[in-house]
Amino acid sequence: MDLHHEQLAQVFLSGDEEKALDYTYRLLENYPRAHVFEKVITPAMYHVGKLWENNAISVADEHLATAVCDFVLSKIESDHQTPRKKQHYKVLLFGVEEEQHYIGLKMVADTFKEHGWRVRYLGPDLPIEHSLLQIKKFRPDVIGISAALSYRIPIIKKSIEAFAQLEWKPTIMIGGRLAYKFDLSEFESSQVMVIKNIGHLTHWFKEGREESINETS
Repeated sequence: MDLHHEQLAQVFLSGDEEKALDYTYRLLENYPRAHVFEKVITPAMYHVGKLWENNAISVADEHLATAVCDFVLSKIESDHQTPRKKQHYKVLLFGVEEEQHYIGLKMVADTFKEHGWRVRYLGPDLPIEHSLLQIKKFRPDVIGISAALSYRIPIIKKSIEAFAQLEWKPTIMIGGRLAYKFDLSEFESSQVMVIKNIGHLTHWFKEGREESINETS
């Protein structure tokens, strides 16, 4: 599957939603959803990002590719929900303040739903004080926060400190390109996990680690 991500990136950049959907669905006929997320869609969007960084495409091109990718992920979610036993576990997901990237979060949300979790997805760029309002209402077992760039580390640290004070002690997961590219082990603890990619999250489910989290219902 070495070249699939570059080919899919070009389809995203073309703006052809139906072609992108057809390309992705053909892959899903032969590979698990988590594999396509991690090995094709994620590197496809990283490739788009690199093209933008190298001034090979415009900001408008990058936004177009993101919109097409978003469309594909939304269709996958609506068309490929796996009928699994519903869990009582809950997860709340969002991008930290000023973080605009959200495609990875959507794939994470889909993965949790596939495993029967109740998911509350709040999107990108959410300040801590506003996230806490939803967190205290929803009382999730897992709080997943995402960031792409290294200068988000201070806000990641502040978020962890705030969420660690919650009385029911939810598991805190840090993800996004930041977790993939940088060593964030200093933040890990019995309550905090760094999730480097979809494969890592899938492995967590396979190990049955969800059964060890604190129940909040």
